[in-house]
Amino acid sequence: MVNIFRKEVDKEKYFIVTYELESETNLRDGAWQLAIGQSVGNPNVRSTWETDELFENHSCMILHDEEELTKIKKGVVKIAFPIVNIDFKTDGISHLLVNIMGGQMDIDNITKCAVIDIWFPKHIEDIFLGPKFGIEGIREFTGVNDKPLFGAIVKPKIGISPETLLEMVKELVEGGVNFIKEDEIMSNPSFCTIEERVPLIMDYLKDKNVIYSVSIHSDMPYLLDRVKLVHKLGGNSVHVNFWCGLGIYRAIRELDLPIFVHFQKSGDKILTNRNHAYYIDWTVICKLAGMMGVDFIHAGMIGGYYKWPEDEVLDSTKILREYGVMPALSCGFHPGLSKWVTEKVGVDYMANVGGALHGHPSGTLEGARAMRQSIDNNFGDAYQQAINKWGLKK
Repeated sequence: MVNIFRKEVDKEKYFIVTYELESETNLRDGAWQLAIGQSVGNPNVRSTWETDELFENHSCMILHDEEELTKIKKGVVKIAFPIVNIDFKTDGISHLLVNIMGGQMDIDNITKCAVIDIWFPKHIEDIFLGPKFGIEGIREFTGVNDKPLFGAIVKPKIGISPETLLEMVKELVEGGVNFIKEDEIMSNPSFCTIEERVPLIMDYLKDKNVIYSVSIHSDMPYLLDRVKLVHKLGGNSVHVNFWCGLGIYRAIRELDLPIFVHFQKSGDKILTNRNHAYYIDWTVICKLAGMMGVDFIHAGMIGGYYKWPEDEVLDSTKILREYGVMPALSCGFHPGLSKWVTEKVGVDYMANVGGALHGHPSGTLEGARAMRQSIDNNFGDAYQQAINKWGLKK
């Protein structure tokens, strides 16, 4: 039988996945079970149909010394997947995920399996369009070139009328926002439908360089219909949550409409939590999102109310920028964090703020002004009130 332990492979013919792997027996067994089980067949049973030619062309290859892996039970393992097994143009990200993170979770001997990196040759990455606008297009549209963007989140998340939403938008714009995002809990409720609220909001914004991201969560094919509807109604951005499926971002991008696409991550920890035995690292999801063509992505937060690992946030923002995607930092952002966060991550990010705007002692307008002042380093009374309430991170 063909030896699937290799020092190297032809990188034009394989993509390479890096796993953090643990096995009850040893890493040789775990890697073998993963490689065979995620390509040609049952890890424990060979059949007469599995010819040497089939193995050579279609089996995953393990890029390690076989003997060395027998000595350890846990570690980092690189698996090379044959590109010929996937039609990346039509199978897409969905089938990629089936290949890299599937049946190995049903093998008792594999006690931990995490996808921590993925590498593709350029001819595979080139199949995907990448962002239509990305950082460069966002900065051109908003006119913000040398500082972080200021994004606002609509709160309450649900329950307001189109008319109340418009009044809130007016205050946020007057306060200096560059971007407004409806919360992911909003989609198309009967009391504030997309067809009612979008024309109202966009008529007000028509002469302003503000991006307004409409929450459109749904199933296929309705979600793509909603993208087209937002565009028809004059909208310039859509907000799509992780639960709508990773492949949907590519489908939206391939509509090729002048629409900024915002990827919202709430719920991703089901898949990306590093404390789980089986997960796909958030940095890998960011790389795939960049390939698929999102313009913004909620990358996490440092210094906020949810304690993401700082290295995870910094690594994900770095990867997103490599793909031209604007990282959005959110979940507890307030004016007292602006300088500290910018020193950590640089200026190419968006501060996406909710509670600290609407919960400002003097209301939403002053909350927006406070955040604007914190980004511009032009401090006034609104900023000082915010600092008195939330503090200043140093």
